[in-house]
Amino acid sequence: MVGEEGEEQQRFVVPVIYINHPLFLRLLKSAEEEFDFHYHKGPITIPCHVEEFRNIQGLIDRETNNNNLHHHHGHHHSQLSCFRV
Repeated sequence: MVGEEGEEQQRFVVPVIYINHPLFLRLLKSAEEEFDFHYHKGPITIPCHVEEFRNIQGLIDRETNNNNLHHHHGHHHSQLSCFRV
């Protein structure tokens, strides 16, 4: 599930290739810090605005489609509001 508190959440199915991508790993880390899902049952909730999550999906998809993962890892994170400093 994706959505900030008070926002309607949406369910996303993500490709397995996302799991090791640095941007997606940061989203998972944010979810872990906010919700402490060590014993979590059900879908993981990612605390991120839905549109921002879609932007991240687009970045990951473009990188994986261009086979340039090794050139772009982590270069976009400062532009994304989902990542708290």
